[in-house]
Amino acid sequence: MDEMLEKLFVDQLKDIYYAEKLLTKALPKMAKAATTEELKNAIMEHKEETETHVERLEQIFGILGKRPQAKKCEAMEGLKKEADSIVEETEAGSLTRDVGIIMSSQKVEHYEIASYGCLTTLARTFGMDDVAAILHQTLEEEKAADELLTSIAENNINYEAGQEEE
Repeated sequence: MDEMLEKLFVDQLKDIYYAEKLLTKALPKMAKAATTEELKNAIMEHKEETETHVERLEQIFGILGKRPQAKKCEAMEGLKKEADSIVEETEAGSLTRDVGIIMSSQKVEHYEIASYGCLTTLARTFGMDDVAAILHQTLEEEKAADELLTSIAENNINYEAGQEEE
């Protein structure tokens, strides 16, 4: 395996490790800010999944013979900041806030899908099938979370938010 490519791979693992750890702290606050029980429950279920993602990344670091280490993920910090400002700028208890939470959550999911997709492909390229399988499992869970958020938005929240009185 090329040394520079391996360094990039490990660097990106550190990046997503930071991102997932940040989410374990941010998701409960997001759930608390949500209006509908359906969205609150989806966020809290994803928090539990996210904790599993952190454990899987730690397992991958172990397979690679490296200690788990996080590297500040500027992208996730920016997405978190954007989500926080959406919550601040929308009315508590409104469906408009839920629409904003779903939008910002899906941006997070898309970042994670891109990260895990690239990492899975690189692991396969390196012939690390065990690592690729672990990453792929997380990738599929992130895709499912994104699909769930779309479903929640499409099943009335977006429409009902459009009907809210100002």
